[in-house]
Amino acid sequence: MAHPQKLKLSEVLEEIGMSRAAFYRMRARGQAPTLIKLPNGHLRVRRSDLDAWWARCEDAAA
Repeated sequence: MAHPQKLKLSEVLEEIGMSRAAFYRMRARGQAPTLIKLPNGHLRVRRSDLDAWWARCEDAAA
């Protein structure tokens, strides 16, 4: 069974073209993709969550 792709926060920031500080401000407002905190403390974002977030942003802009 394939595991869903999980992206590092740095990969997500590069893809969306946003600084870490801006991402955390957006997260504090509840407007960022869902983060997963791994047992080692690293953060990941599921590809499916990021794609859904992109879709919501596109819908809001339309």
